[in-house]
Amino acid sequence: MSPHAAASTNATVSAVRPAAAQAVDLSKVYGSGETQVVALDAVSVEFGRGRFTAIMGPSGSGKSTLMHCMAGLDSLSSGSARIGETELSTLSDKQLTKLRRDKVGFIFQAFNLLPTLTAYENITLPMDIAGRTPDRQWLEQVVGTVGLAGRLKHRPSELSGGQQQRVAVARALASRPEIIFADEPTGNLDSRSGAEVLGFLRESVRELGQTVVMVTHDPVAASYADRVVFLADGRIVDELHEPTADRVLDRMRRFDTAVRTS
Repeated sequence: MSPHAAASTNATVSAVRPAAAQAVDLSKVYGSGETQVVALDAVSVEFGRGRFTAIMGPSGSGKSTLMHCMAGLDSLSSGSARIGETELSTLSDKQLTKLRRDKVGFIFQAFNLLPTLTAYENITLPMDIAGRTPDRQWLEQVVGTVGLAGRLKHRPSELSGGQQQRVAVARALASRPEIIFADEPTGNLDSRSGAEVLGFLRESVRELGQTVVMVTHDPVAASYADRVVFLADGRIVDELHEPTADRVLDRMRRFDTAVRTS
């Protein structure tokens, strides 16, 4: 098969492969009447498999709400949210819990590690609770990717902030989820540790084929992504591919100027 034919075949396969996650006309409304707040207003967006997407926007734009709805952490008011081919709005609480456990990884600003467990035990804890045996080869690859091979027997108090967040990243990767949602994952880290964690997330996409969706306010963090989606007033207003920190910052500045002059 020629290179051109192979590329065409790969493009065809990619075209028919479902997105890792997708929203169609997704709306989220809190309250009613005069106290009603529209957090998301008919948002439609796809997150491709094996891609790193950053979600950005000013405070109150709906970026965290979008992540929570897409991850099955919050209910929808209307519209559709899917992980793979699974429609979240049709699932019971029990089914949502199972989906989050089996198909979704989470990384939050707080590391959420149990202080009495070692790094290794924290990494495998979700699988232990689910009664699943870790894939040892995959686990070794994940641990190697995030640079924790020599720290697995240490407890959180014996690790730096950056190392603790690496444990959280490894925990999210360990079960080979369909998608990882990260909410300001470097918010509690210094710039050097933050850069290391972002590098590991990007490497997990490029080397391990993971899909990552990250909410952030930081243009430097967003520059590690393949694509940036911008929200304002509950709607997607722009997106940027192959971002750099300067391009993201320029886009945010233009957005701020438009808001002030409107």
